[in-house]
Amino acid sequence: MKIGVDGGGTKTELILVDPAGGIVARHTGPGCNPSLLGPAGAREQLRALLRQLLAQATGPVEITALHLYMAGAPAFWRETGDELNNFGRVITGDDSLPVLELATGGGPGLVLHAGTGSFVAARGFDGSLHYAGGLGWRFGDPGSGHDLGRRALAAGLLELQGWAPRTALADAVVRHTGIADYAANSRYFYTTEDANARLAAFAPAVLDLARAGNAPAQTALAGTLTDFVSLARSVTTRLFGETPVVCGVSGAILNHEVSAITLRALAASPPWPVEFRFLTDPPIEGVRRLLTRL
Repeated sequence: MKIGVDGGGTKTELILVDPAGGIVARHTGPGCNPSLLGPAGAREQLRALLRQLLAQATGPVEITALHLYMAGAPAFWRETGDELNNFGRVITGDDSLPVLELATGGGPGLVLHAGTGSFVAARGFDGSLHYAGGLGWRFGDPGSGHDLGRRALAAGLLELQGWAPRTALADAVVRHTGIADYAANSRYFYTTEDANARLAAFAPAVLDLARAGNAPAQTALAGTLTDFVSLARSVTTRLFGETPVVCGVSGAILNHEVSAITLRALAASPPWPVEFRFLTDPPIEGVRRLLTRL
C-alpha cells in the first residue's frame, strides 16, 4: 500500500491507498508548516499524523511508497523524507503538484490556483516542472482571496471616508468588521493579529457583490485577475509559445461564477491559447492520482 500527504499551512490530509488506487483510510490533522512549528515541531507533527493514519488500518500493512506534497521549504521536506524509515520509496514535492495533476494528468499544461494565496504551476513539454508567483501576501499574490479582499476593502474604506460614492461595498465592510467609522476600520486591519486572514475572509462577500453588479467590487475582481492572468500568460509564452494547452483553474475564488466569466473575458482579448478546465476535486484527489500513476 501507499501513503499520500497533502500538507498545507492550516491542515494536512493523508490517505492510505491500495494497489488499485482505492482509499483504504484517510485522516485530516493540523498543518505541518515548519515556518510556524519549527523544524522539529513540523517533523513530529508529520510523524504523529502518519501514526494516526496507520492506526485506522485493519491489521498490519506494508507501505511501499510515501508521497509528501508539502507547502514551503522543499529542502526541509526532502531531508525529512530521507529520515523516515519503513515507508518504502519516499517522494517529496511542492503542494502545487496535486492540483497540477488534476489539471493535466501528467501531461503539459498549467494550473491557476487561488485560495488565501495564489500560484501558477506548469509542466513543460519535456516534463519539467515550473512554479510562478506564490510569493505571499507581502508581494501581492494576485488572484488570491487576500489580494481581492485588500483591493475591495481599500475601495470600501474610501466610500466610508466620503471620497467615493457610497455603494453596497461600504455596507459590506461594516458588516465584515462590525465597525462603522472609516478610521477605526483602517486601524483594525493594522492592529488585529489575524489581519491577513480577515482580509482574505472578505473575498466571498466581494464575489457576491460583483455578481450582483456592484461596480467597485467588479473593479477589484478585474484588477486582481488581470494581474494573475498576466503572470500566467508569461508562463505559457515562455514554455509553450502559441501552442494551445490545458489550463486548470483551482480554488474557491477562481471557481466562483463571476470569476469564471472574468477569466474567460481576459483570455479572449488578446487571445490566449489555453483550454480552461475548472477543477472541483480537492487536492487530495490529485495526491491519490499521483500515487496511482507514479
